[in-house]
Amino acid sequence: MPITLPPITRRQFIKRSLAYGGTAVIAPRVLAAADRGDTGLDQNRVALLADTHISADPSQRYPGTKWPGSPVKEEEHEWVNMADCLSKAAKNIIALNPRPAHLIVNGDCALSNGKEGEYKEFLRLVEPLRAAGITIHVTIGNHDNRDNLWKLLPFLKQEQMGIHAGVIELPHANFMLLDSGKKGILGEAQLDWLAKELDQRADKPALVFGHFNPYPNRGVRPIKGMRDGPALLKILAERKHAKAYFYGHTHEWQHDQVDHLHLINQPAVSYYFGKGHAHGWVDMKLTETSAELQLHCIDHEHKQHGERRQLSFNDEKTKD
Repeated sequence: MPITLPPITRRQFIKRSLAYGGTAVIAPRVLAAADRGDTGLDQNRVALLADTHISADPSQRYPGTKWPGSPVKEEEHEWVNMADCLSKAAKNIIALNPRPAHLIVNGDCALSNGKEGEYKEFLRLVEPLRAAGITIHVTIGNHDNRDNLWKLLPFLKQEQMGIHAGVIELPHANFMLLDSGKKGILGEAQLDWLAKELDQRADKPALVFGHFNPYPNRGVRPIKGMRDGPALLKILAERKHAKAYFYGHTHEWQHDQVDHLHLINQPAVSYYFGKGHAHGWVDMKLTETSAELQLHCIDHEHKQHGERRQLSFNDEKTKD
């Protein structure tokens, strides 16, 4: 089963905000609009996030451009406040009209090794989204610790703990969330599950999500791909209704297409590895024949902010 954070009521949100010391804030005008029905939820709209990397300390900043072999000079590294990035993304998503009914965080919610304090802060930051009626789905990344996350989700039942793979059924597509764990391994059982689910749900396009890149990164930082990435891509290539694989991990906004299969590298919400690279989230709008993706940069002045990609479900090449 995937990890799903259901919506909460306004009363629950206010109560929890007080428990957090009043630090979780949602604009009163937005809540008022939701109460009046001015802002609805669109089941064919999904917010796509990845690599939030939240620290237990909301003031902590991190230099994503500082990694072994980075071409960036020491004095030119770019530091990012991860909590501030997620907070800005949440406010922008809540302000949409209509709002997305679903939001996916595609792995690496936590900064380091998935400490409890990191997940507490992550859950605090996404509470306004849940109060706005949005259902949040989380995949596991290499920086996550499922045991520590489970401790903070008391509504999870024992049988829901284990491998977090599952299906989200939407009007125009089925979303299949995979669990590539800390080492980028799906495993034979999960691959078999995916193949069976795809075969049983061939009536609609399938969009598959996993944290790890399915092949070595082609971007600024060399990052090895998922260990059984070739097996995953083979399953998707053999089924024409499997239209896309979305992944994070490399902290870059990239896109490729092989025949009918779109390969979408989601940008990190938090820090980025290449100097000046875009970071933020993606707004997805689904129709019967396509998925429109629009990049929302944390910095609205970034040259790529608002960039769109049209993913055709009719085996046509992606349109810019």
